[in-house]
Amino acid sequence: MKEKNRQKRLRLVAEAKKKPAVFTVYIILRLIVVAILVSSILRGEYENAAICLLVLFLFLLPLFVQKNFGIELPGTLEIIILVFIFASEILGELGCFFINVPNWDSILHTTTGFLCAAFGFALIDILNRNDKIKFQLSPIYVALVAFCFSMTIGVLWEFFEFGMDRLFHMDMQKDTIISSITSVMLDPTNRNIPITIDNITAVAVNGQDLGFNGYLDIGLYDTMEDLFVNFIGALTFSVFGYFYIKHRGKGRIAKAFIPTITETKKESDHAQSSEQAVEDRDS
Repeated sequence: MKEKNRQKRLRLVAEAKKKPAVFTVYIILRLIVVAILVSSILRGEYENAAICLLVLFLFLLPLFVQKNFGIELPGTLEIIILVFIFASEILGELGCFFINVPNWDSILHTTTGFLCAAFGFALIDILNRNDKIKFQLSPIYVALVAFCFSMTIGVLWEFFEFGMDRLFHMDMQKDTIISSITSVMLDPTNRNIPITIDNITAVAVNGQDLGFNGYLDIGLYDTMEDLFVNFIGALTFSVFGYFYIKHRGKGRIAKAFIPTITETKKESDHAQSSEQAVEDRDS
């Protein structure tokens, strides 16, 4: 047991020396979350405490992926992932930044599009360069797949938000105050003619004025904005990734965000490929 703990400490020290900036950011954010966790428990805010525990778990995912899947995450990407988790759950949810800070949600969704494109790009590029996988894609197709992967994740997330709002009466798809609406439901002739109401200054529900200076749109505008900024993030990285592959690793921007296979994993895959080739030849 002592030897196992000693090995864990040695690995932690080695990781800290290898990526000091990542380690520093990780420790600072972890200490902040632990402090918020303790404070939430003392005040009886157990839902906030649960979010803190979730964040602490998510902080471990980059290390878990690198350790168990033989994938090396660039330091820049690791830092962005850690900061993104903190900004989304701690600042966004607990700190109410989604409500009080303009465009906070849009910034995070843009980042999501960028990061998901990076992971999709890395996945296809790794498979593309694997000797055991019998297909080769041109740079433009790799970039296209990465873009589509990111957009798919964005759409699935919006499905999740809608499901949470519908089933658990949450408000993940934020509302928007608008001054005009257009709908065929307003057509008294039922001839599918869109009717527009402009300059809406008040809306009443069950005879009670909601107090908003306009019409309350329940999530449509938020969803479309989220998907659009996800599109921008995905497109931006896909362009960087295209030139990264075309010039094979010379793009500094994309290289800082694209996970790669570790040397140990490469050697293991190469050894397996060699053994398989020998077996096929002997048979």
